[in-house]
Amino acid sequence: MSASRSSASIDHPLLDRVLASDGTLPFALLRREGSLEVEVLVGDVVDVDLLGDIPLDGAPVLAVVPFRQAVERGFTVHDDGAPLRCIVARESERVSLADAIALLPLEPVAAEPLGFDIPDDEYAGIVRRVIDDEIGQGAGANFVVMRRFEARTSAAPVSTLTSWFRALLTHEVGSYWTFAVHAPASDGEALSLAGATPERHLTLRDGVARMNPISGTYRHPVTGPTRDGVLEFLRDTKENEELFMVVDEEMKMMSALCPDGGRIVGPYLKQMARLSHTEYLLEGRTDLDPREALRQTMFAPTVTGSPMENACTVITRHESRPRGYYSGFLALFEPEPAVAGPGFAAPSADGPVTYSLDAPILIRTAYLHDGGLVSVPAGATLVRHSVPEHEVAETRAKASGVLTSLGLVPRGAGPDVAVDLNAQPGVAEALAARNSQLAEFWVRPQDASHTATTAVLTGPNVLIVDHEDQFTTMLAHQLRHLGMNTRMVRWDADYDVLADDLVVLGPGPGDPRDHEDPRIASIARRIHERVAAGRPLLAVCLSHQVLAGLAGFPIRPLPAPRQGVRLDADVFGSTAAVGYYNTFGAHVTTTSAADDGPVPRLALEPSFDADGVLTALRGPRVASVQGHLESVLSSDGLTVLDALTRHVLGVPAEPRQLIPSD
Repeated sequence: MSASRSSASIDHPLLDRVLASDGTLPFALLRREGSLEVEVLVGDVVDVDLLGDIPLDGAPVLAVVPFRQAVERGFTVHDDGAPLRCIVARESERVSLADAIALLPLEPVAAEPLGFDIPDDEYAGIVRRVIDDEIGQGAGANFVVMRRFEARTSAAPVSTLTSWFRALLTHEVGSYWTFAVHAPASDGEALSLAGATPERHLTLRDGVARMNPISGTYRHPVTGPTRDGVLEFLRDTKENEELFMVVDEEMKMMSALCPDGGRIVGPYLKQMARLSHTEYLLEGRTDLDPREALRQTMFAPTVTGSPMENACTVITRHESRPRGYYSGFLALFEPEPAVAGPGFAAPSADGPVTYSLDAPILIRTAYLHDGGLVSVPAGATLVRHSVPEHEVAETRAKASGVLTSLGLVPRGAGPDVAVDLNAQPGVAEALAARNSQLAEFWVRPQDASHTATTAVLTGPNVLIVDHEDQFTTMLAHQLRHLGMNTRMVRWDADYDVLADDLVVLGPGPGDPRDHEDPRIASIARRIHERVAAGRPLLAVCLSHQVLAGLAGFPIRPLPAPRQGVRLDADVFGSTAAVGYYNTFGAHVTTTSAADDGPVPRLALEPSFDADGVLTALRGPRVASVQGHLESVLSSDGLTVLDALTRHVLGVPAEPRQLIPSD
């Protein structure tokens, strides 16, 4: 035993069992953010088909959720059969961080680097195709494409994982979780992984849900991060827009989870050993079962893209190999309050045990496969401003923290962290400046005491149609805030389009000119039915474009996509700061709109910007808007939504405070 190991102050029988095991013992070693302890869990391996099948019988459960689980939401993915594997903890112990580091193997095991499975030039080509063929054709705002660094080792699984775990504890900083998990199967391949992930996906505790969108990457120079470097990063338009896009996407999820909506807190700078990220914290209240909350939030936009459903389709088109567990998550379910000791209590006679949830995203993680193959996946977020060579470098930077800790690439002579970036002059001010672009509505509390209603808008029944973009959940929340009753349906559901007081046709990906697309055809049909009956209608983004096309306004691709862009644009004489997510635009013409199309003789008043792109339309009992009034970027969104809703319902406008003060 080395001097380091002999310095461990007390006996740790469970950790000793893990270190001495032959690979048949299921275990998890966890260090959570801010903790000075390592948690050791040992138990039984259970594979389940669905998140709802995760067994919560009074014991803590650690689930390892693969990306293929997105099929539960009806999304398209490569299905590699990766199991949803759980360790039902029957024993646990806590070990001080110092003791754990002393007891764990001193050096990472030897491994032969093999390089990335997708070469740099090939990955750069994928980036170009995604920008041109997906973002450039209206498929979405941003997408994450993965590649893997691979290596090979002949070391045994337990010594490999525990040495990796120690190396990550020692060399990586700023992690949300550092972990090692070994879950052997009675038949089939063992699941073995270790990582240092920076990102919380979802936590639920005491009825409070929190999500943690992280995006934007400052790659530290070899000589270490600098004040000038981080300030340049914080001013970068591409990095700013990238973060706001994922905040929007996760606010969609929060609006679905939390009846009173979600609130934005931050931003913050998360500094790690070789790169730093910007992040926000989103929080709200929910009473959902944590398994259902996880199902509704599969998966984080920071590792998939937006809108979520089409992001999965785009990933399937451009990634030739299944993802396995990359972009999935670990999910630790613990009884509230957690039961201490080597065993755990069964549900009480008073009723079922309630569980808290802590679920970090599976990124910055190394996987050990049968036969000694090691893989470290990494991906870059591709947006309209992306430079292929920069995205290649970003995947290398994201993988490097794990790779250097594991000895798979040279560490270099410099310190892991040379300077505390958060303490540098100007950093706090640069972070705070980002909030000047946010809608106050989403920064303030979202509970019922902050709902603005008046008698004239209280009570209308609103049907919101989802065209594969969950911005509809944020629209529903804002309309409820204005006093209305809302319900949502998918575009392909069987519903009566004439039954409700107001129908809102929502946004979605795609080319609004393509009436062979079933979604576009559905929008056109619903517009025609609703307008012909003289029933109030509001159309948003994609649906606005379809309405404009039906009314005779030409639809053309924009010179540059407006994906995740905040613009000050004219909306019927008032300048409104609104977030835009569009690749196509309807354009005003010198001639009047046609009166012999599917929207016959409809007198539509156009509002347009300096480039002649329509920002909105309105006519008798109908209105449409190009921007996303519900976006976190839409400072004036709620005001415009109130005005357009009043217009289509025939309710007079009146001064009122839409966002009550605290």
